[in-house]
Amino acid sequence: MSEERFASDEFGTKHWPLEIRLKKEDKRLEIDFDDGRTFSYPAEFLRVHSPSAEVQGHGPGQKQTVSGRRHVGIMSLEPIGRYAVRIVFDDLHDSGIYSWKLLHEMGEDQDRLWAEYLAELEAKGLSRDPKGRR
Repeated sequence: MSEERFASDEFGTKHWPLEIRLKKEDKRLEIDFDDGRTFSYPAEFLRVHSPSAEVQGHGPGQKQTVSGRRHVGIMSLEPIGRYAVRIVFDDLHDSGIYSWKLLHEMGEDQDRLWAEYLAELEAKGLSRDPKGRR
């Protein structure tokens, strides 16, 4: 196997996780990557940005705004080959496959993605709180 194979793979992975910590009580996932970066992802952030078709749609312009997930937690993580993890949320959403590449990119862009999400909620008159709990 060539050294280049370790630097990337067919899924575009450039940074591999060294350690993954699921902090259920804090409703957070932490990942240490091999480039020295550590990202801490709130469960709500991961849920509303799920790569699933339910959230992203099946084509351009079909992304859904997921609201009411302020209190969502992570029940479990399921490895998908060497390249990704499936996150099972306590609202029973489990169809998103989060590649290491996607998680690294989400970590790098977390502040921007979160600000855009909050602005989208506000523009649509939606809330982070579940219906009836505003």
